[in-house]
Amino acid sequence: MAKKKNSVQSLIGFERFTCFGVKTDKAEIAFFSVEPTNISVLSGTNIDTKIRYLMTLLSTVPDLEIIALDSCECFDSNKVYVKKRLQTEQNEAVRKLLQADYDFLDEIQVEMSSARQFMFAVRFRCEKDEQIFNAINRVDKAITEHRFVARRMTKPEIKRMLALYFGTSISGEEISDIEGSENFELGVSENV
Repeated sequence: MAKKKNSVQSLIGFERFTCFGVKTDKAEIAFFSVEPTNISVLSGTNIDTKIRYLMTLLSTVPDLEIIALDSCECFDSNKVYVKKRLQTEQNEAVRKLLQADYDFLDEIQVEMSSARQFMFAVRFRCEKDEQIFNAINRVDKAITEHRFVARRMTKPEIKRMLALYFGTSISGEEISDIEGSENFELGVSENV
């Protein structure tokens, strides 16, 4: 019996992108990117109202999932490494450079601490394409009616989100559909 090859794709259950989102081994998932609200400028009453809208939306669409991610890579592991090096380094010049690196990473992380990405996700287990399409439209309408600004995520946006989540991209740059394809000319050759 041939041994099945394990890949990251199979470990997370990812099968393919669809016109609605992502197909996994358990469900098809559609993602909506939600425009965040700066609650630091809202009054207590407005915050309560926003919370009530969210609660009502979740009761209207009980299968709606909320996702909150950093919209760029986290530097915690880098800071831990530099901190350990600082504790063991004997050379004062190197210690100064390490401290400068640590301070820089800390500054970047503080600047990006408010850079969050919020999404709603809906899973479809065995519905047909037409049912998924209709359900997505109903969810989109419910989101709008509850005063959230959201739009369905495109394939490049989903790829960026997955790249940031799995740590394969620091800034979320575009990832090709076929790994390494940028290194080859994939044009049609002419027979002479």
